[in-house]
Amino acid sequence: MLKDGAIAKRLGVSITPVREAITQLAMEGLVDLAPNRPRRVTHITHKSALELIDVMELLSCAGLQWALDNLTEETFARLRTELAKFVAARDAQDVPAALETGAEFSRILILAGGNRELQRHVDLVVNRTARLLALTGDDPIWEIWVAGYTEMMELLEDGQRRAALDRYHKIYADYRELLDERLLGRSVDTRLV
Repeated sequence: MLKDGAIAKRLGVSITPVREAITQLAMEGLVDLAPNRPRRVTHITHKSALELIDVMELLSCAGLQWALDNLTEETFARLRTELAKFVAARDAQDVPAALETGAEFSRILILAGGNRELQRHVDLVVNRTARLLALTGDDPIWEIWVAGYTEMMELLEDGQRRAALDRYHKIYADYRELLDERLLGRSVDTRLV
């Protein structure tokens, strides 16, 4: 349970920045703000973790679908650069850099579709997912993304746009399956964070 006054006192700040921070965390889905109920840190269950991946797939793949007719050589060049950075960060086991460059690869694709609001929502879901997983540098999840993005790039550059979109969906299916396997055996209300 989160109490604004107690947090402010403990941090030695006024209550206003604490309330603003809690509101921001609620917008990111990390704090539950239900009417007439105490504020609480969100508990992420097996089911809600998988639902989060489903939402991320829905939003990201819609972004790519809208972008398919707008991809230019400049877009491809930026994607190749980010993919190289992503692979290098993964190889160096630099988790923050890998998260950022992987997200930037997706961002370039989605913004090519011209929908900045969609990108804002994708960013929120990606951030929640990254916090949920607490990835390490040698996590096999990275290979799902590296292989998927690499194959997507090849398909896009070869003009196989529908196949690239299908490959993007497969990334999320593989990602979901791996996470589900990790969580298998835990009860539905087991907390992940």
